Amino acid sequence: MKSLLRSGVALVAAATLGGGIVLTTAGIGTDRDGDRGWGDRHGNNGRPATASQIYQDEIKDYGVCRGTDAVCYNNWGNGWVEGEAKRILVWSRTAGPRHAHLGTPLAPGLNPPLNADNIAQAGLKAWAEERGIAVDYTEDLASFSRLSQYQAVVFLSSNRDTLDDTAQTNLMQYVRGGGGFVGIHNAFGAEYHWPWYEGLLGGANFYDHAPNRGGTVETINRRDVSTAFMPRTWAFTDEWYNLVPYPSYVNVLLEVDEKTSLNGRPTGHPGHGKEHAVSWCHYYDGGRSWLTTLGHDAAAWTDAPLAGDDLFKQHVVEGLESAMGIKQFCTPSR
Repeated sequence: MKSLLRSGVALVAAATLGGGIVLTTAGIGTDRDGDRGWGDRHGNNGRPATASQIYQDEIKDYGVCRGTDAVCYNNWGNGWVEGEAKRILVWSRTAGPRHAHLGTPLAPGLNPPLNADNIAQAGLKAWAEERGIAVDYTEDLASFSRLSQYQAVVFLSSNRDTLDDTAQTNLMQYVRGGGGFVGIHNAFGAEYHWPWYEGLLGGANFYDHAPNRGGTVETINRRDVSTAFMPRTWAFTDEWYNLVPYPSYVNVLLEVDEKTSLNGRPTGHPGHGKEHAVSWCHYYDGGRSWLTTLGHDAAAWTDAPLAGDDLFKQHVVEGLESAMGIKQFCTPSR
């Protein structure tokens, strides 16, 4: 069950009522454009949901304000304001298996020379700079500080225990002050034992994937700035991450079609069927969080030919600008 997946109410408070915690959710449906948004399939028809239903749904309470309502945003100075220089930090430190698109681990310090195989870092840096956004990048914990000078922090396939205690505190305080967070691909393989971070990812985490393969992406929300330019379906190549937990209280932007999701493996996660989210956004604990599991294929970060790579690039950059506060963030499907 994913009954609260696209619920747009913020998870602000819970009341104890006889059988347990009570949350109120809004119903969702299909709008006249055919965009799937708020419908009875994801919600409880406006009725309270008991704690037992929530637990069956595998939806966790992370003890923060989260959801698609801007009531959860803290305008405390970490987002971009008109006239301010635009700057982001790209974090790609890996404490586990390293994706090929990240290449050789970076030298210590801030903005060390990039190696020829650091293609995702170089690609994202170039894309942001095309929009007038200055980019700092590092894999050095000593440089994961003074985050308030950035309007977004990007976790670019950084994985496993990528942060120490001090860095975790820095990230929490930054987000709570209205900072933007962008999580790309194996950012979903990071900080498995830190519940706050799992919540930042939309109450989701990486479980497994089948081999990298072509598939069809479905544009679920065509009103958000990161998807408004997309056709209803488009081809792309990726690993199509399976997620446990599955995202909740988020605005789903993209899904992968069922034929791609059902990968035919005899073991492992069976895939998410008709509703396999690959990109979404939400407000979390005062900040903005924009997320995509896409970006595995090295060709997506270079000029090498790959179907859908132009759409992926624009998706990432528009999502980044929205998380920074430059453009409208996380527009609902209606």
